[in-house]
Amino acid sequence: MRFLTYRAAEGQSHFAVTDGQSAFPLMAEGGPRSLVDFLALPRSVVATVVQAAMQRPALAELAEIDFLPVIERPGKIVCLGLNYAEHAREGGHPVPDYPALFLRVTSSIIGHGHAILRPHISELLDYEAELAVVIGKRGRYIKAADALDHVLGYTAFNDASVRDYQRRSGQWTAGKNFDATGVLGPYLVTPDELPAGAANLHIECRLNGKVMQSSTTSDMIFDVPHTIEILSEIMTLEPGDVIATGTPPGVGHARKPPVWMRDGDICEIEIEGIGTLRNPVRDDMPLAGAAA
Repeated sequence: MRFLTYRAAEGQSHFAVTDGQSAFPLMAEGGPRSLVDFLALPRSVVATVVQAAMQRPALAELAEIDFLPVIERPGKIVCLGLNYAEHAREGGHPVPDYPALFLRVTSSIIGHGHAILRPHISELLDYEAELAVVIGKRGRYIKAADALDHVLGYTAFNDASVRDYQRRSGQWTAGKNFDATGVLGPYLVTPDELPAGAANLHIECRLNGKVMQSSTTSDMIFDVPHTIEILSEIMTLEPGDVIATGTPPGVGHARKPPVWMRDGDICEIEIEGIGTLRNPVRDDMPLAGAAA
C-alpha cells in the first residue's frame, strides 16, 4: 500500500491512500490523527479502512494535492553519511567501517512539490538522493535479523546540503539543517510492496532532467537491517522516526566543475517502487530589515 500526507483546504494536515492516480482520504472523526498512528492499528483494520476508502470518491488527482512531508513531524531524523563506497571516495574520504551519523531537525523538512530554498548566504546548495526508512515499532538493541520487523515503510529523501556551511566544522549539522532543504516523500510504501530491506532498488537524481546520480540501494555499505542494529545500540527507535540511508556518487560538489542548484532548477529524486520527489529550487531572500 502507498500513503501520503497532505494539507487540506482548511489548512490542516490529513493522510490518504493512493492508487497511483488519485488520493483517497483515510481520516475519520475520532480516529487516528496521523499516518503513523493509523498504520499502528491491526493490519486487518488498516486493510478494511483502506478498502472502504478506495470505494468512495477520490479527494483529488495527485497533481492537485498539496503534499506535506509524508511523516509530517518525525520524532528523530537520523542520517547516514558516506554510506556508498564510491560516494565516500569521490569526496576524498576513506570507506568507513562505521557509519557517519548526523541529525536533521523537522524545520528543515518539506514535502514533494514545495520549493527547496537556497539560502541567500550561500551558493553551494547540493542535491543528495536517498532511501529513507520509517520506523513503526519501538525498540532498543535490535538485532539485524529482527530489524525489518520494526520498519513501517520506505520513502524517498533529498538531503539537500549547503556545502560551505557543512565544512565549517568537523560535524555537519549546520550544512544539513537550513530551512526547507530536506524533502521527504512523496509516498510511504509498505514493506510488502518492496524487496526485503528495500534492497536492489534503482535510485536516481535528475537536475533539470539530466541524470546526476544513478545507483542501486544494494550498493549501500550499511544496509537497512544493519543500520537499524547500529542505531538502536545508541538510541531507542520509536514509531515515526526516519532514517536517511545516505547518497550514492554523483553529487554536485564532487564534479569538475562543481554543479550547484540554482533558483529555477527542478530537482527530482526517483527510487524504484517508491516514486519520484520533484521540487523546484528557489532563492530564499532575507526578510526586510534583516542583515544581508
